[in-house]
Amino acid sequence: MTQPPLPTPGQRVSGIDFPTEYRLPSKPDTADRPDVQDAYRQTQFVLGRDLRLFAEGMNLQLRILNDSSHSRYRTHVYAAVVGTWSRVYSQMSDACLLLTRASYVSVANLMRSACELIAAEHQVKHEELGEFVGWMLGHLKPDEEHKAFDAGLGHFFAGSTLAADALLREVYRPASDLGRPNFGATLLAVGPESNNARLAFSFGDAAFHVGWAEIELGWLLRVCERQLAVAVHMPDVLNITQESHEAYATFARSVDEILANPSRAKIEEVEAGGFKRWLVHNFRRQPSGAPKKILL
Repeated sequence: MTQPPLPTPGQRVSGIDFPTEYRLPSKPDTADRPDVQDAYRQTQFVLGRDLRLFAEGMNLQLRILNDSSHSRYRTHVYAAVVGTWSRVYSQMSDACLLLTRASYVSVANLMRSACELIAAEHQVKHEELGEFVGWMLGHLKPDEEHKAFDAGLGHFFAGSTLAADALLREVYRPASDLGRPNFGATLLAVGPESNNARLAFSFGDAAFHVGWAEIELGWLLRVCERQLAVAVHMPDVLNITQESHEAYATFARSVDEILANPSRAKIEEVEAGGFKRWLVHNFRRQPSGAPKKILL
C-alpha cells in the first residue's frame, strides 16, 4: 500500500555555508617538535599520491554542494543529509591533519564516527525519513519547565546500512576495534615494535610510521569514496550533474587501484582458531623496513 505523505515541519531550511576549496594540511609550525615535522615530510613524500587523491575527493564533495546551493534544493531531506554530511567532512579533514602529524591513535575513532554518519545519511533518506521529521515535529521549540530551547537528541543509528555496505564495513569494523580500549589495539598503537621478549611502549609519540599512515589514509580514501557514493545517488535531493557522476566514477576507480596495491599495509578479517580476528599486513615503521604481519 502507498504510504501517506509525511507531515511537513514548519521550519524553513536556510542556505548552508560550506568552504569554497579544500586544501591539504600545511607544514606544521612546531620548531620544538622535529618528529612532527619529519612525519609531515615523510607522509608527503611516501603518500603524496594518496593525499592528492583525497584532496580531489574532498573538493568533489564541495563541487556537488555548490551545484546544489540553489534555494529550490533546500528541503527538509536536504537538511537531514547535508547536516550529517557536514560532520563527516569535518571529521575527514581533521583525520587527515592528525595523520600528517603522526597522531595515528586519534584517527580510528574519527573514522568510526564518519562511517556511522555516512550510513545515517543513506538510511534517513531512503528508509527512515520519518525519524527525522518526527524529531523536528516533536522538538525545536521552547521548553517552559527548564526555560531552555528543546533541541531533542534524536537518537538514530543506521545499523542496517552499516551491515549492508561491505565497503563501508571494511573501515567501520577495524576502526571500531582499534579505537576501543582493547589491549592489542593499544599495543599496535603505542608499542608497534613490541615482541615476545619486551613491551616497547611510547607516550605521546609523533614519529612517522608508514604502516599506520597507509592503513589510515586508506580508510580516509574509502570513507571519502563512500560519502561521494551516497551523494551522487541522491539526484532527487542534490543537483548531481553528469560531470559530477563521471568524476565520482573516476575517483572510485582510483581509490580501488590504490587500495589494491599488494605492498600496502592493510587490515583484513581472518578465521583463526574458530574466531574472527584481524590480520595486519605489511606493517613496518619505514618504507624500507621489513614488512611483518600482526594477528590481533
